Amino acid sequence: MRPARHDDLPAILEIYNGAVLHTTASYDLEPVTLESRQEWFGQKEAGGWPVLVAEEAGEVVGFATFGPFRGKAGFDGTAEHSVYIREGVRGGGLGTALMAPLIAEARRMGLHVLVGGIDAENAGSLRFHGRFGFVPVAHMPQVGRKFGRWLDLVFVQLILDEEKSEGGAAPHGPAQTGAR
Repeated sequence: MRPARHDDLPAILEIYNGAVLHTTASYDLEPVTLESRQEWFGQKEAGGWPVLVAEEAGEVVGFATFGPFRGKAGFDGTAEHSVYIREGVRGGGLGTALMAPLIAEARRMGLHVLVGGIDAENAGSLRFHGRFGFVPVAHMPQVGRKFGRWLDLVFVQLILDEEKSEGGAAPHGPAQTGAR
C-alpha cells in the first residue's frame, strides 16, 4: 500500500472502468476518460484528500480514497470513501489492506465520520464494511438505474471518534485542519 502517483492513473482508470462496465459498485453508466481521472486526481491533491493504491508485483491492483461529502461546509467532518479492487484479485485481502490505512488517515485528518454508498445487492461489500464497524444507516429504494433495472442504495457510516454532540458541530475535518 502506498500513496498514488500520477503514473498510476491508467491502472486506476482501468480498475474503475471495469467496475463501471461490469458491476453496480459504481452507478456511472459509461467508462470515464483518462482526462477525467487526471482532473479527479488533481482535485484530490489540491484538497489534501488521500488516494492509496495496492500494488502486487509492480502492478496497481486496487485503490481507495475519500473526499468531500455533499460539498457543504456543514459536512466538513464527514467524508465519503471508495475502495475498488481489480477483477480477478477481489476477495484476497486487498480491500482490507487498503481500508485500514484509509480509516487511519481519516482519523489522522480529524474527520468524525466516513460514509459509503453501496448497492443493496452487494452483500460482499456490506459484509466487508461491517467488519470495519460501518453500520447501515439508510436504505434508499430504486434511486439508481443500471443494467436495465432499478437499484437500491445503502449508506453505511463509521463514526471515527468518540465525540458525540448534542446538535453542535464537531470541530473536525479538513477545513479546520488545513487539509482541504
